[in-house]
Amino acid sequence: MEAAVVDAGSRFLKAGPAIPDQAPSMIIPTQMKRVLDDGSMNDSSLTEDIIVDPVERGFIRDWDAMEELLHHVLYTGLGWEIGNEGQILFTDPLYTPKAVREQLVQLLFENFNISGFYASEQAVLSLYAVGRISGCTVDIGHGKIDIAPVIEGAVHHIASRRFEIGGVDLTQLLAKELGKTNPLVNINMSDVEKIKEQYSCCAEDELAYEKTLNSCLTEKHTLPDGQVITIGRERYTVGEALFQPSILGLEAHGIVEQLVRSISSVSSDNHRQLLENTVLCGGTASMTGFEERFQKEAGLCSSAIRPALVKPPEYMPENLTMYSAWVGGAILAKVVFPQNQHVTKADYDETGPSVVHRKCF
Repeated sequence: MEAAVVDAGSRFLKAGPAIPDQAPSMIIPTQMKRVLDDGSMNDSSLTEDIIVDPVERGFIRDWDAMEELLHHVLYTGLGWEIGNEGQILFTDPLYTPKAVREQLVQLLFENFNISGFYASEQAVLSLYAVGRISGCTVDIGHGKIDIAPVIEGAVHHIASRRFEIGGVDLTQLLAKELGKTNPLVNINMSDVEKIKEQYSCCAEDELAYEKTLNSCLTEKHTLPDGQVITIGRERYTVGEALFQPSILGLEAHGIVEQLVRSISSVSSDNHRQLLENTVLCGGTASMTGFEERFQKEAGLCSSAIRPALVKPPEYMPENLTMYSAWVGGAILAKVVFPQNQHVTKADYDETGPSVVHRKCF
């Protein structure tokens, strides 16, 4: 049985057997709705009150919900049999607290009785997915942005940067902007999320964005309840916020400048290798026009060496940006488990959860 690879993001959980040249067999929302004891969903008017987010800002926060989600993923989705559990590789976000890693290992060995475990950082795995062991990842997820220089398969943590903003904050920004232009329409957040995914894009540059102030094509969009809204400049504002964080009310540099500053704190011997092997990943990075805008900003940046994006190999699945860490995990699983580099049940029984820091680094 192939090892299972699980990448649990704030918005989507990606899981599947470790087959690197295929997309993950499961991509499901991480968010859950709590079912009442009688098996029914709560009254629809109260559904907002029983939504559960097992993962927030990239880290597992609700362990009971995570256990339920993993039970569904492993036994129903991937077809594991109780009593015949396999091996599992988990992806770790940047700066995952030690306590979270230990609790995950404990949950999997004690509640799921897995036969082997390994975890690796998402930044390293996203580089593996495009055939690199050194480079820099810019991971723009639903709940956070991670910028991580990786040298010879190891994250340079001192130079790495984590920002607790992501797709969820862009959704809230879009809701606010749509509220200004459509004041009589009440749009719920799940509809705003869908609108963001359908319409959001990046202007070619800052000047092009400023021009949308004076003239911008508008489109009519019909909501599920039949109400009609107008969408215009808002679609560009969402993408622009990544390059001008002041739109979100933040005093921070844009995403390209953050990348350059991150790498500038690494030894200058590594600057070229890191900047010229930049990988964009995370669902938000697949926004229309984002890659082109990123490249244009990179060409204008103050660094002597300009960031250059690595294109995924042709044999890799489409939309690799969305799940590159999962694909890298599938590649790594083909190495660590056959070569017995993972945490075994015997390792866990002998040392306890802290063994994860010794075996997975």
